[in-house]
Amino acid sequence: MVTLHWRESGGFEAEVPTGVKFILDTHPEHGGQKLGPTPVEALLSAVAACSAIDILDILKKKRQVVTSYRVEVDGDRPPPGEYPRSFSAIRVKHILEGENLDPIAVARAVELSDTKYCTVITTLRAAPHVTSTWEIESTA
Repeated sequence: MVTLHWRESGGFEAEVPTGVKFILDTHPEHGGQKLGPTPVEALLSAVAACSAIDILDILKKKRQVVTSYRVEVDGDRPPPGEYPRSFSAIRVKHILEGENLDPIAVARAVELSDTKYCTVITTLRAAPHVTSTWEIESTA
C-alpha cells in the first residue's frame, strides 16, 4: 500500500512499501512549490521507468550491450479547464545506443514490455475500476 501525507510545509510525502519516501507537488499557480513532480508528471515518469527497466533486463538477457538509453513520454489531454483531463493518448519513445544493437532484439524487448511485463502500461490499457472512500478521524 502507498500512503500519502500532506505536508503543511508544502507538497505531499508518499511512502511506498519498500520504505522509500518521495515528495509530490502541484503547479505553483495551485500553491505548489516545485518540491517534486506533479502526479501527472509522476505517472508519465512511471510509464517510462517501468518500461525501461523491462527493456534493459530483456536486452541484457539477449546479450545486447546498451551504452546509453533514454525514454521520452508525452501525451494528449484536454486543455486546462476542461474536465476530466484524462489522457486520450500516451506516446513512449525509446532511444538507445550500444555496441551492434540488434534492431529486432530492441523491437521485441519494447513489444514484450508494452504487452506483457510493464505493470504501469498494462494497467493503463486495462482501465481498472477505481473506488474512493473517505473518513474523518477524531482529533480528541
